[in-house]
Amino acid sequence: MPTLTKLYSMEEAATHNKQDDCWIVIDGKVYDVSSYMDEHPGGDDVLLAVTGKDATDEFEDAGHSKDARELMEKYFIGELDESSVPEMPELKIYKKEQPTDSVQKLVDFTMQYWVVPVSIIAISVAVRVLFSRKR
Repeated sequence: MPTLTKLYSMEEAATHNKQDDCWIVIDGKVYDVSSYMDEHPGGDDVLLAVTGKDATDEFEDAGHSKDARELMEKYFIGELDESSVPEMPELKIYKKEQPTDSVQKLVDFTMQYWVVPVSIIAISVAVRVLFSRKR
């Protein structure tokens, strides 16, 4: 006969995020690790950092031993209600527009940044020539 377990929402598990009241979710299972906080080899801050979200990746990345996995069963209190987990939005990919006419862009850039200094130099030369003739 299957064992019935209590279902918890991620929101409910997230409210238990303090040193004396800490729940974590790993592989769809909810664990009350409040009494284990001081004993955790990685420190209590590691457990507090993963409250309110699925901590499966962090748990697996830490490379926990078989003993650690067996110890988890002691803190098991229920399962995550999958219907309460919000769906991940679809990722939209945007492509950066590539220049269509690089030669035209170079010409535009040159005109934008070189016309003014060249014009100032030309006017300065013209003024110099005009005033040098009057002496």
